[in-house]
Amino acid sequence: MQDVNSSRSRLAAPNQAFKVAAVQMASGPNVAGNLSEARRLIEKAADQGARLVVLPEYFPIMGLSETDKVAVREQPGNGVIQSFLSETARNNKIWLVGGSIPLVASTPGKVLNTCLVFDENGDQVARYDKIHLFNLVLGNEQYHEARTIESGNQVVVVDSPFGRIGLAICYDLRFPELFRAMKDVDIIVLPSAFTETTGKMHWEVLVRARAIENLAYVVAAAQGGYHVSGRETHGHSMIVDPWGRILDQLARGSGVVIAEVNPSYQASLRNSLPALSHRIL
Repeated sequence: MQDVNSSRSRLAAPNQAFKVAAVQMASGPNVAGNLSEARRLIEKAADQGARLVVLPEYFPIMGLSETDKVAVREQPGNGVIQSFLSETARNNKIWLVGGSIPLVASTPGKVLNTCLVFDENGDQVARYDKIHLFNLVLGNEQYHEARTIESGNQVVVVDSPFGRIGLAICYDLRFPELFRAMKDVDIIVLPSAFTETTGKMHWEVLVRARAIENLAYVVAAAQGGYHVSGRETHGHSMIVDPWGRILDQLARGSGVVIAEVNPSYQASLRNSLPALSHRIL
């Protein structure tokens, strides 16, 4: 991993509370249909006052096979999915974390699993390529992301009107050193598509742990339900506060979870328990 890449100069942390939202979907192989559903849910979140909205991993496509995403990969800065994210952020006057989308990789036949962030003007302000690639062999259930995905190598934090936002995707959740490398983030966003097998045992524990360890809010937007391919994802999109409390959660299906981020409360916790300043390694 390379050093943290902050996409903007340091902005002042907010003082007033604001709302954030995580969108949950059960995406299928049809990109246009998934974008339509994503638009509906983003607008729902914005109507409820969310200023920062996070989409799940691979919100535009969960294909019948792992190679389907390769067929719809886009060049950076050009494509239907990226245009959708930019326009939707601008139209709703929100910061939009575009879950993850497939971008062209340097390796033929592979993609980068990429999270893009757009500001309220529709401008792309950050890009993170997923570093840790999921591999599971458990009976008949097998996943080998490295066969179709090229890993990233850079930790990414974006300075925003909402404080420092750290970007991670799904399997990254299991690697606490990634979040430590983000260097004192205020909010962690985590687009995901956890399997039901692993999610039912590990998802909530890991999401809450990352919040507690970093005294940060975590906005975890997940795929949740049964997909056309037969895959089952765990769902349970949630927003967790820096003390590890779940502020809102959705078990399954399409929907939105929304909660308030209170910077003053976060600062108070960090003053009361200054664990971040006690790190030795």
